Amino acid sequence: MFNLSGKVALVTGATGAIGGAIVRTLHNMGATLAISGTRVENLEKLAGELSDRVYLFSCNLASIDAVEELIPNVERICDRVDILVNNAGINRDGFLMRMSDEAWQDVMAINLEAPFRLMRAAVKGMIRAKWGRIINISSIVGACGNAGQTNYSASKSGLFGLSKSTALELASRNITVNCIAPGFIASQMTDKIPQPQREALEQRIPMGRVGKPEEVAAAVGFLASEEASYITGHVLHVNGGMAMI
Repeated sequence: MFNLSGKVALVTGATGAIGGAIVRTLHNMGATLAISGTRVENLEKLAGELSDRVYLFSCNLASIDAVEELIPNVERICDRVDILVNNAGINRDGFLMRMSDEAWQDVMAINLEAPFRLMRAAVKGMIRAKWGRIINISSIVGACGNAGQTNYSASKSGLFGLSKSTALELASRNITVNCIAPGFIASQMTDKIPQPQREALEQRIPMGRVGKPEEVAAAVGFLASEEASYITGHVLHVNGGMAMI
């Protein structure tokens, strides 16, 4: 059960807390990992921890050329991409009336445009193989919104529509496309939240605690498995009951 032996998984944003947990989970399930990020030293450290069945691909997702080259590079080294996990994301927070075009475009480029381009490239091989899994890491704010995060919320909400439409297009090809929408998860991004605001957020979580990266990774592992073959176009909320949608 939940065996990914023989499958190749590409995970973007692999050096973050959630990304690293996803990589470890899929590796433990038997998959070969192609891990991508911009912090090469951290990629090397993660690869050293796993020791085998892992390949490094440094990629700046803000560069269209780099994004377009990533899937072909992985396929050249690993032969194929069976599982694509679009996990990388950034935030450039600020209120709408003060938000610059640059802050909007930077977030959209990495959070929404890069996943679109990677999905478009990856599905060609998945269609030939008649098997594939695409898992996009969105956010609770994509469903609920959040003041000061119009760009981030819009990009994460955009992943919902991108995933659902693509799921409809690929369902007959035995390729599933799903989203995971984490809530308040311990990570480098949430560590930057001031303590008073953090405590206020925790009080809004019915389970009374911050989520763990491994709990998001477990959801990824399930959706990547053969056991989840009849689930597509779904948004799986991992938020401790913070938003029951």
